[in-house]
Amino acid sequence: MDKTEILIVCSHDEILKTIVRLINSNTSMRGTGANTLEQALTLFKSTSFQLVLIGAGLKLEEEKELIENLNQLQHKVPIVQHYGGGSGLLLTEIYEALGNNTQLY
Repeated sequence: MDKTEILIVCSHDEILKTIVRLINSNTSMRGTGANTLEQALTLFKSTSFQLVLIGAGLKLEEEKELIENLNQLQHKVPIVQHYGGGSGLLLTEIYEALGNNTQLY
């Protein structure tokens, strides 16, 4: 069974590690973390992600630039902004975005 590839972009290292750990504890998902805009774009160009999750720490301008770049590279990838609320909310946001195949931002 293929895992759902998720790119997590968050500039706070501890939060990023927590989100990656939570996603990777789900046997159907694989999370890859990036803590800078540049790292996120490099990873996105080299891996086929089914979802991008934006966490805390990026400046508003960086978020906008990330979203614009992702949309230029691949129009159908869902983008979810997640700023906390627990693992239940995180998984709900992921499943909703994947099920609806819409961009949530």
